[in-house]
Amino acid sequence: MTDNASKNNTSKPLRILVGVGGGIAAFKAAHLVRYFTERGHNVHVVPTESALNFVGAATWEALSGNPVSTTVWDDVSGVQHVRLGQEADLIVVAPATADLMARLRMGRADDLLTASCLVATCPVVIAPAMHTEMWENPATQDNVATLRSRGITVLEPAHGRLTGKDSGPGRLPEPDHIGALALAAHAQPGIFHQDLVGTRVVVTAGGTHEELDPVRFLGNASSGRQGYALADVAAQRGADVHLIAGHTEDLPTPSGARVTRISSALELKDATEQAAREADVVIMAAAVADYRPAQQADSKLKKGGEDQLEVIELVENPDILAGLVELRRAGELPEGLRIVGFAAETGDSESTPLEHAQRKFLRKGCDLLMANAVGRGKVFGQEDSAGWLITNPFGSDNPEALEVREVPAGHKLEVAGAILNALPNT
Repeated sequence: MTDNASKNNTSKPLRILVGVGGGIAAFKAAHLVRYFTERGHNVHVVPTESALNFVGAATWEALSGNPVSTTVWDDVSGVQHVRLGQEADLIVVAPATADLMARLRMGRADDLLTASCLVATCPVVIAPAMHTEMWENPATQDNVATLRSRGITVLEPAHGRLTGKDSGPGRLPEPDHIGALALAAHAQPGIFHQDLVGTRVVVTAGGTHEELDPVRFLGNASSGRQGYALADVAAQRGADVHLIAGHTEDLPTPSGARVTRISSALELKDATEQAAREADVVIMAAAVADYRPAQQADSKLKKGGEDQLEVIELVENPDILAGLVELRRAGELPEGLRIVGFAAETGDSESTPLEHAQRKFLRKGCDLLMANAVGRGKVFGQEDSAGWLITNPFGSDNPEALEVREVPAGHKLEVAGAILNALPNT
């Protein structure tokens, strides 16, 4: 995530309580505190007593600008053990150990952090971090399920290097990633509810590169952020996510998602059609090049040489989205497969971006279309987006009869939540 001033912030500073459990990943919470304070939020850090074995209270006070305590016996006259949780707009616990989640599940209030969580009425986001065996233990999974059933957001841990030589699920996601997810949970309550458990979701993301020679290509400005956000939110909502990624910025891999890397539009077509055969939902968020060079040189084309670059002959790439719809119609893909498309449009003298998108929706035949008005400094490469969701509930062939729902400007995680909320039923 970048430090763009418009990221999933709110119109006024939030009062955020950052809880820190006693795990080696506690050092990452220092960066999480910085993430929130740099966005103007007021942060109180409440570590457990064990957490202070990893990072001292002086560090938390310096980063947050607020006093730090672990016990309910400090500031008794100010009723701190109740006040902090009551006044918080958002609580983020990172890292959350297996022991801490067990205590939260049982409703314990034996230190300042658990007491604060127990009185909270604001969104509570928990980012677990522990060894794989602890995370996968039935007791931990039962605790996670119970906390989620109570409306608490328990994020999926990342896969990667753990303490020592171990590697696997259980790694704390990167602090900026946690921060963005937590602010999305505040901005859009319920964005991570578990409605996609057991749903197989394929998401395409990023731009394609159409090779001209070994060092040159035709491409576009897509960063892949919206596709990654969709994969991220879908995975956090319990889906089995397969992310097919083209060329993207250096983005954190969505926790638990399988990733297939592609480069060209033809590679994207093959990978998507194969993945769609075992999917319930396909979301085509990738920015696919419309054309590719008719010839790809084996060596770099030189200036002034016999093979110098003067004219590029182009051929049209296949329409992957429309092709998926046709394969479904022909019975080669599951009948209940839901297909979501994207339309990045600019207006012209004849039509607005929305009018262009409405006609595109009818041409493609998909079930849901997310339309954006794009341009220089808009949508591509940005953390925020906005647009319209287009559906055809009555099967009309008239663009004016389509159902259009506006998606207000927000972080692409929030836009992803709106898109997933709008998925048509099978």
